[in-house]
Amino acid sequence: MKLKQITACLVAATMFGSNPVFSQGSPKISNDVVKIGVLTDLSSTYSDLAGPGAVIAAKMAVADFSKDGTVIGKKIEIVSADHQNKADIAANKAREWYDKDNVDVIVELVSTNVALAVMEVAEQKNKITLVSGAGSLPITNEKCTPNNVHWTYDTYALSNGTGKAVVKQGKKNWYFITADYAFGAALEKDATAVVTANGGKVLGTSKHPFPNSDFSSYLLKAQASGADVVALANAGQDTINTVKQASEFGINKKQTVVPLLMFISDVHSLGLNAAQGMYLTEGFYWDKDDKTREFAKRFMLQHKRMPTMVQAGVYSSVLNYLKAVQKAGTDDTQAVMKVLKSTPIDDGLFKGKIRADGKFEHDMYLLEVKKPSDSKSPWDYYYVRAVIPAAEATLPLSQSKCKLVNK
Repeated sequence: MKLKQITACLVAATMFGSNPVFSQGSPKISNDVVKIGVLTDLSSTYSDLAGPGAVIAAKMAVADFSKDGTVIGKKIEIVSADHQNKADIAANKAREWYDKDNVDVIVELVSTNVALAVMEVAEQKNKITLVSGAGSLPITNEKCTPNNVHWTYDTYALSNGTGKAVVKQGKKNWYFITADYAFGAALEKDATAVVTANGGKVLGTSKHPFPNSDFSSYLLKAQASGADVVALANAGQDTINTVKQASEFGINKKQTVVPLLMFISDVHSLGLNAAQGMYLTEGFYWDKDDKTREFAKRFMLQHKRMPTMVQAGVYSSVLNYLKAVQKAGTDDTQAVMKVLKSTPIDDGLFKGKIRADGKFEHDMYLLEVKKPSDSKSPWDYYYVRAVIPAAEATLPLSQSKCKLVNK
């Protein structure tokens, strides 16, 4: 090699060697746009708790991050699609977005089968997923990926919130009505562990198709079991239907119906007369403090409903993703994930840190649904009965099966 060539190589190494993005000859922002895909349930069981509200939340995050809708001088674009709660549809859309439409990150992903399918595609394509709607513990446990963050809640948090609180009230014998797919199985498993660890026992379980409308046969079995608690390991419209039918059968007069996952949208649909006294665990409540109220009121103006924790999680995940892109100076996957996992998060809605396994560790809240006479205004639905510290709401890393965790 001639002297001039050697000198040129040394200069290039000095200028670009510390920046892996430049050393590979790629631009700071791929395709000159940061594109965020909101892949959600726009028309079915989970559309009320996620759906169009999740798209609005993502757009609000972009607007709050940048008045002109840019990051590092490049346009931010939001696209959305309906996965219909089907893993194959979700995976195909993810491939199309990543390969053809230059989407950098996919967010929301309500329902576990969808989240796991898209996470797998993202890992293959070296892209990012930020999960707010799905809740199964395996997302950051045995099914974890290096490019994913589980943002809002999981089945471990729900069980250690609602499950533990109900058992401590002396209601020891449980019967589960469980959605027959990955999320339901994970929630039942984690809740069972909490129940038995606190001296209770499970008398039986019934698994129902997802989605479902008629829960009469499952409720009659639960009633016949004589259990103290009829625990619902389902979500969204399935939970609403189960609670309504339990009330029609009078089951809630002799047994305690416990939805292990319930959203403020579910309480709104049920009404306080039907939902009063129920305990639930959430990662966000719009009326917690001044910052959550300010966000919620702006959201309400656009969506005509208060935000669920899933929709708040979408806002938080998109906002912090954009902050990470800005700090990293690139939308390169590894660079952005490094910033996300090394930067404490405090955006007014959530506060915590992202662990090695991709779990966003933050406080959760044990809530009790108010009586109608105690509600002072529309959407004033909850008492905050306890704050569940982040460390208690999250599976200890020492127990993790995630391949990313060094124990």
